[in-house]
Amino acid sequence: MMYKLALLFSLFLFAAPKNEVPKSIYDFEVDGLPGGKIKLSKFKGKKILIVNTASKCGYTYQYEGLEKLYKKYQDKLVIIGFPANNFGAQEPGSNQDIEQFCKKNYGVSFPMAAKISVKGENIHELYLWLTKKRYNGVSDNEVAWNFQKYLIDEKGNFVTYFKSDVKPDDAQLIDAINK
Repeated sequence: MMYKLALLFSLFLFAAPKNEVPKSIYDFEVDGLPGGKIKLSKFKGKKILIVNTASKCGYTYQYEGLEKLYKKYQDKLVIIGFPANNFGAQEPGSNQDIEQFCKKNYGVSFPMAAKISVKGENIHELYLWLTKKRYNGVSDNEVAWNFQKYLIDEKGNFVTYFKSDVKPDDAQLIDAINK
């Protein structure tokens, strides 16, 4: 019995966020590249596509498709990239390195956040919100790899997520944006 209580207690501690997790996506404010803040409340009325990114991943080419998607739908969609080094050390660079890489190689103009952790012990509160039903109200899920995509509707509601192999021009992603 004592063992079960200790196990439950440790699971609770591991899953507990270090900071309070906001109730609404619009309450998040994250550090941006090359500095400053990205206030998600600024995007009320637009869909938000949140993508964890990496510069040395087999899916890095998706930056090009994400930029095209952003340009095409920027009147109703914002894309925010979140560089993370959680998978295979595929984002080893500094925030400055990441910013230069994205602009030079892919002409990224959509907002990019400063590097964060999207899973594990140091998971950023935004990714707790995205991956835990108790916060997003829809889905328990896990970030499986780089370039996983999360779609939020115009009212700040979690809609769905797309695994890394779903490309930015995939019909199911485009359909979800156009709904």
